Amino acid sequence: MPVKYEELTNIQKAAIALIAFGTEVSAQVLKDLSESELERLTVEIANLRDVPPEIEEHVIQECHDIYMARKYISQGGVDYARMLLEKAVGKNRAVDLLKKLESSLTTTGFDLLKGIDPKQLAQYFQGEHPQTISLVLTQLNPQQASSVLTELPPELQAEVAYRVATMEKISPEILKQIETTLDAQFGTSASRDLSVSGGTKTIANILNLVDTSTEKNILQALDTEDAELAGEIKNMMFVFEDIILLDDRAIQRILREIETKDLSIALKAANEEVKRKIFSNVSERVSAMIKEEMEYMGPMRLSDVEAAQQRIVENIRRLEEQGQIVISGRGGKEDIVV
Repeated sequence: MPVKYEELTNIQKAAIALIAFGTEVSAQVLKDLSESELERLTVEIANLRDVPPEIEEHVIQECHDIYMARKYISQGGVDYARMLLEKAVGKNRAVDLLKKLESSLTTTGFDLLKGIDPKQLAQYFQGEHPQTISLVLTQLNPQQASSVLTELPPELQAEVAYRVATMEKISPEILKQIETTLDAQFGTSASRDLSVSGGTKTIANILNLVDTSTEKNILQALDTEDAELAGEIKNMMFVFEDIILLDDRAIQRILREIETKDLSIALKAANEEVKRKIFSNVSERVSAMIKEEMEYMGPMRLSDVEAAQQRIVENIRRLEEQGQIVISGRGGKEDIVV
């Protein structure tokens, strides 16, 4: 059990909340969960031991804040909720709460698409404007969106990806128009007065899950269209903390490309999981040398640390593009190692 609130996972917070709210409330929540969610939550509840009162209080407070944020949104939309939340909990906390709710701020009609086969969706999109397709992709989870993107014709993939990456806020009126069309095709639903947006992070999350050939096709086309945008997307697709996704063989290959000084600087602000991953793949002598250098450096500007981390990420991306390493979780048969 983590001793700090910041170290809690969302599933641990949910488990703590359910215990705090009592069996009657918990039973009402659990009955609406999927089988896999129920299993994960049940295991987490069973594993909870001696939750400090201050952590329990913090979790309950967050639940209350999220409940109020949802209530404000339902009353007057996101902007109204932001205004009230800023007055109640401050600007930073309001932004944080709305970010946590972002994944659920989708119009109800788009939820109909989440159980539909990606091939069927791609076929439905034939003849649709790329902007319409890109908007719908922002409403799907990254896994489904990546599957739909893969099924689109190659010449359309890059156009849709570009529009997702550069998408601004969409007005509720436009959403409702598209939702009406989706309702006619896939079912009926009620809509809510919300706006959504795409952006580079959205398309980066999607591209992280497509197969390698689709990713290369899209990034090459984007690079031709807007090299700066393509570079921003690439950098978001693999961040320094994602090193834990690499197997030991890949880590060892990467370490041959990295200067010890860069590695020492980069690890100054790394989490313990990343440090363990690195140190487990070097000799005791090298590990001691890196730790000594980190200590000798003393305090450093965060910008310098992030620059060193970015240089390492660029090396990782280059090695992946050359086929010398594989990042776990990427799609495509050509990425399977046997």
